[in-house]
Amino acid sequence: MKITILDGHAVNPGDLSWGRFSELAEVTVYERTPSELVINRIGDSDAIFLNKINITEDILSACPNLKYIGVLATGYNVVDLDACRKRGITVTNIPAYSTDSVAQHVFAFILHFTNHVALHNASVQNGDWKACPDFCYWNAPLAELAGKTLGIFGYGNIGKKVSQIAKAFGMKVICCTRTPKADMPESVTFEELLRSSDFVSLHAPLTPQTTHIINKESLSLMKKSAYLINTARGGFIVEKDLAEALENGKIAGYAADVLESEPMAADCPLFHAKNCIITPHIAWAPIETRARLQQIAFNNLKSWLDGKAINVVS
Repeated sequence: MKITILDGHAVNPGDLSWGRFSELAEVTVYERTPSELVINRIGDSDAIFLNKINITEDILSACPNLKYIGVLATGYNVVDLDACRKRGITVTNIPAYSTDSVAQHVFAFILHFTNHVALHNASVQNGDWKACPDFCYWNAPLAELAGKTLGIFGYGNIGKKVSQIAKAFGMKVICCTRTPKADMPESVTFEELLRSSDFVSLHAPLTPQTTHIINKESLSLMKKSAYLINTARGGFIVEKDLAEALENGKIAGYAADVLESEPMAADCPLFHAKNCIITPHIAWAPIETRARLQQIAFNNLKSWLDGKAINVVS
C-alpha cells in the first residue's frame, strides 16, 4: 500500500515527524505540490493526505487506484465529495482538534485591544520610561474585561470554549446560533448581538447565509467602542466595507486570523486599515495542536484500514 502526503509543509514544516505513518504503509511526503504535479504525484497511491490541495473529478479520473483521501483540516471543501462517492473513495477530516488554540488566539486579540502590551513594550524599549518623571504612564486607554459583553456568533466547540474563558474573566456572554443549545448563554438575534456587544467574536460556519454577513449595514449596528474578532472564516467579511468602517471610526477595531483570499491579496483593503490587527492564519498552528491533528489523521487511516472508518465526510 502507498500513502502520499501532498502538502505536508502546511501541517509539519519540520518540527514534527511523519514516521508513524510508515507503520501502516510506504509513505512519500511532499512539502508542497503545485496543481500541475498533483496527478503525477498521486500516481498509483492507495491513500493521500492533503491540506489545501484541490482534488477534482478530473484528478480522481486520472488516479483510479485511489481509495482514501485524508483532509488534514476540519474543512473539506477542497475535495469533490460527489465525485468521491461515485468512485467509492472514503474521505475523512480532522474535527475539533484546534478548539483550545483558536480560543486562546481570540483572547490574544482581545487582550491586545484592552492592554496594549506590545505598544507599551515598544515605548519602554524606546526609552520613554527612563525619561518619565512618574512611576508609571500609559499611551492608550486600558480596560478591564470584567463586566464587558462578549457576543459570540456561532456556538460550536470553539464558540463554547471562548464563552468559558470569557466567563472566567467576568464577562457577560450572549450568543447567536442557528441551533440553540440548553447549556449555552443568553441567545439573541444577530442584530441584537451586534448592538449589545463590546466584543463580537465570529465562530459560525461559512454558508451562503453567512457569507459577507459583516457588511456596511451590519457594521452600522455595532457600538463605536466595539471590537470585532474573526478567527473563523474570511468570507464573513466585506473587506472594503470593514476598512471604511475602521477608517471612519464606526467601530473601534478589528482583529483577524483569516482573510477572504489567502495568502493576502496585494490589494486587500485591510492591509493598511486603521486599528486592524491581522495574523497569517496561525490560530491552529501551535505545535501541540498540529501534533494532535497528525495523531487524528493517523487514527483515521488506521481505522479505515481496520474496516471501522471514523470522521468520514464522504
